Amino acid sequence: MIEQTDKNSFMQNSPSNPRLESWKTFFKKLRKNRAATVGGILILLFIIIALIGPFFVPYDGTEQNHMNKLSAPSAEHWFGTDHHGRDIFSRIIHGMSITLFIGFSSVAIGTVVGVFLGLISGYYGKRIDAVIMRTMDVLLAFPGILLALAIVSVLGGSLTNVIIAVGIFAIPSFARIVRGSTLAVKKLEYIDAVKALGASDGRIIFKHILPNVLSPIIVQSSLYMASAILTASGLSFLGMGAQPPTPEWGAMLSAGRSYMFDAPHVALFPGLAIVIVVLAFNIFGDGLRDALDPKMKN
Repeated sequence: MIEQTDKNSFMQNSPSNPRLESWKTFFKKLRKNRAATVGGILILLFIIIALIGPFFVPYDGTEQNHMNKLSAPSAEHWFGTDHHGRDIFSRIIHGMSITLFIGFSSVAIGTVVGVFLGLISGYYGKRIDAVIMRTMDVLLAFPGILLALAIVSVLGGSLTNVIIAVGIFAIPSFARIVRGSTLAVKKLEYIDAVKALGASDGRIIFKHILPNVLSPIIVQSSLYMASAILTASGLSFLGMGAQPPTPEWGAMLSAGRSYMFDAPHVALFPGLAIVIVVLAFNIFGDGLRDALDPKMKN
């Protein structure tokens, strides 16, 4: 009996896993933010629709029916048809996978390159820091949409070039955020201890500094998804991104502006799709920021 009591007492007083406790605290804070929960559910729903939705849509997104042009929303065509008689609902579902692919791909480019440059700049400092940060300042001197527009103008209009342009636009933001976090982390005592043990610079940077600067990277990635989708849609709206008949939302919105008075649904539903997706990523990113910020209290 005494042994069992001592065992229970030991289990209650034994220290828990700090990493597990931190994740529990993170999810607890995230669940308390209702807006972030709604945003996360919407994002998960969008991803599922993008993956399996094109297999269940009632019509082909590129199939034309000139006998049924500019039809209003009905039971047969939920969102109506466009100026070529194509089902708008089917095109929006097909376009969701394109939009999310552009967003995730461009954010991946900006994150990988920006994080690497920020780590190198913050860790080594001096001339390396000066060269990298002045280059980032030059990129930041241009408004985001103008920088992306200039890059696409040079490379040519296509989805691949849009992804590259939006990814390059994201690099300075990630680089500056990671550099600031790296400067703070490398001054901690355990970094000096690891150096004294003879660890290489690469091991210190990627094993000891990078895990401690992941929080701002995650938050910035989720928030930048909205900007990436909005910028890509803007480029397609200007005719610099996806080319017809690709069912990209920005291109659909551009085509629908000619029928704003005769058939407003042609532009209304692609515009609403862009707004809802961008809003979902924004409110989810805000929730992540609150949950990962150590200054935020319960």
